[in-house]
Amino acid sequence: MKELQKLIEQGAETGAYSCAAYEIGTSAGSLARGYAGRLGIGRGEASQETLYDLASVTKPIVAVGFMRLLEQGRICLDDTVDRFLPAYRGYPKGSVSMYALLTHTSTVHGQVQLYHTCHSKEDMLLAVRSMPPRSLTPLSVEYSSQGFMLIGEAVAAAAGMPLDQALATLVLEPLEMRNTCFNPPEALHARIASTEDCPWRGRMVVGQVHDENAVVMGGVAGHAGLFSDTQDLAKLCRAMLTGLAPDGARFLQPATLALMTRCHTAGLNLARGLGWQMKDPQGSPAGDLFSAASFGHTGFTGTSLWMDPTRDLYAVLLTNRVHPSRESNEIQHIRHVFHNLSALYADACARKAR
Repeated sequence: MKELQKLIEQGAETGAYSCAAYEIGTSAGSLARGYAGRLGIGRGEASQETLYDLASVTKPIVAVGFMRLLEQGRICLDDTVDRFLPAYRGYPKGSVSMYALLTHTSTVHGQVQLYHTCHSKEDMLLAVRSMPPRSLTPLSVEYSSQGFMLIGEAVAAAAGMPLDQALATLVLEPLEMRNTCFNPPEALHARIASTEDCPWRGRMVVGQVHDENAVVMGGVAGHAGLFSDTQDLAKLCRAMLTGLAPDGARFLQPATLALMTRCHTAGLNLARGLGWQMKDPQGSPAGDLFSAASFGHTGFTGTSLWMDPTRDLYAVLLTNRVHPSRESNEIQHIRHVFHNLSALYADACARKAR
C-alpha cells in the first residue's frame, strides 16, 4: 500500500501529472484508495472526489450502454450504420456494422483531427461519412475515435433520446454513478482537474472536454466527453465483474458480459473486446501481473480502468497527464507499475483474509 501511494505521489512531484487518484478493489468493495497533487497550476489540492476528464474511457461506457440496448432488443451487432444514421444511406460507411466499430476493425480511419475544418456536430458526422475508407486487406485493428462517434449516434438513435440522456438512463442511473456526466456545470468546475493549456482554444482547459473533435460535437460524443471520479468508476468495475448494480439488481446478463469481454481480434495486431481493450501480450497498460483474461481501457488525458475477472480485481487510475501540456508520456510507465502493485496488494489482502 505504501508503494502504491508513493508511486502516485512521485508522479505528481515529477510533473507526469499535477494530480491523480486511484482505487483498487474486488466485487465485494474497495481495498485501497488514495490521491495526490494539485488540481492544476495555481489551484488548490486535489482530493478523492476530484473529477477528471475521462477522454477515451468514455468509449467502453458508451459500449456498455450499447449492450444494455442489445439486451432490450433495440440494437444488434450486425446492424449497420445506415440503420441509425439516414444520412449515411447509399454511402460506403453506411454498410459498416456495429460489430466492426466496437472492435475497431471497420473501414473508418482512426485519429483524424477533423475539428480544424468542422464547426458543428453535423459537419463532423458528414466529414466522417466522406473520409476515404481504410483498407481491410489484410484485416487489422485500427483504433478509431471516429468509429465510436458513430457508435454514440447509434446508441442515441436506438434509445430514442440524446446520447447524454441515453447513457444516464442505461448506465449511470442504474449504477448510481452520480458524479459522472458530460458537460459538467460550472458549479462543479472547482472540483475538476485542469487539462491542457490548449493552443487551439487559447486558454487552460477546466471543465470542458479536452478532445477537440468532441468539443465540436458539443461535448457529448461516443468517443470522449465524460467526466467522473474514482468512486463512480469503481461502481462500473464492480458491475463488469458481477453483472450486478449496487442495489443487487441484474445489470448485464452473464452471456452479455462474456461476449463483451472476450477477445474478438485473436491473431490480429491488437486484442479487442466489444468496446474494451483486452490484454495484449506485450505493451499492455495492465502491466505484467493482470491475467490474459483481463480487460479495460485508457484515456489520452491519463485515465484508465482495468478489471481481472480471474482475480476478482479492478484498478482505477485517474490523472491529468496532459496538464499543462501533452508532451510527457511518463504515464505509460506509471500505469504499468500501478497495475503490478495493485495486483500484488490484492494478492496480499487475499492471503491475509485466508
